[in-house]
Amino acid sequence: MSFRKSLILILIAELLIAALAIARYDFDISGLQATTRFSGRLSLVIFSLIFILLPYHRNKLSTLLSDKFFLIFAIAHGIHLAELISYITLSGGKLIPIRVAGGALAYAFIFIMPVVITKVSAGKQLLVENIYLFYIWLIFFMTYLPRVQGKLPTVGGSYAEFVILLTWVCILLIIRFVLLIAQRKRHV
Repeated sequence: MSFRKSLILILIAELLIAALAIARYDFDISGLQATTRFSGRLSLVIFSLIFILLPYHRNKLSTLLSDKFFLIFAIAHGIHLAELISYITLSGGKLIPIRVAGGALAYAFIFIMPVVITKVSAGKQLLVENIYLFYIWLIFFMTYLPRVQGKLPTVGGSYAEFVILLTWVCILLIIRFVLLIAQRKRHV
């Protein structure tokens, strides 16, 4: 898929998410919270594709998201960040410093990866991708774990939703390792 087409699809998806969230939760802070939450889910879907398909299925990833899949993810997650900042600011939410630090580093990785990956030599590309992917995976894991544990009672969403999302994030790791083992067996 071309970058332009992928970008348009992401923007349409983000607009649909906002429209549906506002229609369901009203044009107020609860609608913004829902928009933010569901935008994060879209980012998780995009990340899931990248996490599963790299490095062995780049062609499939390019077909689904474009050759600039890191940039597509950065744009989608950048929209989510803008919504998140808006929600926290307008709701008067309190930030947890350790969560902010880990999340800020993740956002920095997400935003610089589209540039960094073009500058890295082919020999180091796999290492850079793995560091990036596993750190972002950890941040998604740490996003849903405290929700399942009931440590973030003011975040929107249901317990069942959090369990499903945490389970999916864990399944992602299992899929990644299964694909890694399968790939190694092919080369033995």
